[in-house]
Amino acid sequence: MTEYFRTVVTQVSKEALEIVEGGILILFAEGAPPELAEVSVLHRVVTNPTAEAPAVGAELRIGAMSTKVTALGEHAWKKIDDMGHVVINFDGAAVAPRPGEISVAPVDLTALAAALQPGTEISLRS
Repeated sequence: MTEYFRTVVTQVSKEALEIVEGGILILFAEGAPPELAEVSVLHRVVTNPTAEAPAVGAELRIGAMSTKVTALGEHAWKKIDDMGHVVINFDGAAVAPRPGEISVAPVDLTALAAALQPGTEISLRS
């Protein structure tokens, strides 16, 4: 098994959870500017991103939840590596909506919001 990236949630704002209810998760590393932190789930990297980006079909785990990557924008992996930032769309799209984003298969968004707590691990692996 390859672990491409692993991080732990450190802070979840009310605004970030409202965005999750719409099917979008915004991750940003600790130390994000305040205007970005208020809409993001902040995290601390445990395992740095690998040089090779995950392929479609890789598993995204958020706590006990699991889903599959359906599309990876051409700049998404570099943004994770450079600044710990990525937008994850739970839309199942075959093409990421924007170059810096990742699409994954839909999940129960209420369960996702409940899973996003400080201490929750998030990982990408295959």
